[in-house]
Amino acid sequence: MTTFFLIRHAETDYVVKRRLAGRLPSVHLNERGKAQAQALAKRLEGTKISAIYSSPLERTMETAETIARALRLKVLPREGLLEVDVGRWQGQALKTLTQRKLWPIVLSTPSLARFPGGESFNEAQARVVAELESLQAAHHRSKEVVAVVSHGDPLRLAIAHYLGLPLDLFQRLALHPASLSILQVGNGRVRLLRLNDIRTD
Repeated sequence: MTTFFLIRHAETDYVVKRRLAGRLPSVHLNERGKAQAQALAKRLEGTKISAIYSSPLERTMETAETIARALRLKVLPREGLLEVDVGRWQGQALKTLTQRKLWPIVLSTPSLARFPGGESFNEAQARVVAELESLQAAHHRSKEVVAVVSHGDPLRLAIAHYLGLPLDLFQRLALHPASLSILQVGNGRVRLLRLNDIRTD
């Protein structure tokens, strides 16, 4: 079985200010986020990780590169790990978005939601699962460990898929910035070993 270390990127000012960053360029880790990434890198130092893959956005690459330096690995960017494409909602405050007609659908039945000018949750889930399946095929050797740095929603969608959780319930899974979840996949089996681990020791 392949063991995936699923890592949500560390904190940004968009997280603090409750704005939807989406795929906007130049969204970087803030000072707290940099410290979170360093702490996670220290925790993972010495772990036998074969490769580290990341969404190509700055905040994920910065998180991944911090970890990669501790592991002496090179970060491999993968488009399939990108944040959900929220289209015209990018950069907007959640306080504003809660007034949109689409908002209750996003919360209660996300399987029916498509972001204006962006993708649906169904499409995002299919994309990230296909990416993980591709990585699993490339790292199928017994006990191989792969780190994957992505965003909250794509990771929650992937975990929901592998657990057999309906898409409409995926938001019940909590994933905080710089959190680590551990998922094993292979040989027709799935095991979730850890979810939303945010320890700093």
